[in-house]
Amino acid sequence: MKTILILVGKTTDKHFQAGITDYVERIGHYMPFELLTIPELKNTKSLTEEQQKTTEGELILKQIQASDTVVLLDEHGRELRSVELARWLEQKRNTARRLVFVIGGPYGFSPAVYARANEQLSLSKMTLSHQMVRLVFTEQIYRACTIIRGEPYHHE
Repeated sequence: MKTILILVGKTTDKHFQAGITDYVERIGHYMPFELLTIPELKNTKSLTEEQQKTTEGELILKQIQASDTVVLLDEHGRELRSVELARWLEQKRNTARRLVFVIGGPYGFSPAVYARANEQLSLSKMTLSHQMVRLVFTEQIYRACTIIRGEPYHHE
């Protein structure tokens, strides 16, 4: 199973970028994993929030194949403990050819992206910056991989 994380806009904070790069490399030892960055929209001041979500949504949907299992990282999604995420990921490995996670732009997702999604997951009830979500999520995917393999990274 190939796993892809679609991001809207590049990670600008060098500390977050370093951490994300580290975890992406670590995840690569367990499964094929790729970051796919959709460029930020230009001239967003002239766009409403809905127009921005719609345009970003069109760009996101262009990257998704018909057979993909699509999971949105969304504040209204289901929350999982790390061990539950590991079990969930292991199950997806057996049922999905391509597992695509999506972190949207600053205003969330368009209705079309929500309609295409198979599931929604939330990292926390707290609000996190999009930059931080990227780091936290890649760490959690790495943690899930180590839990699946029974490695000592996760303590419970």
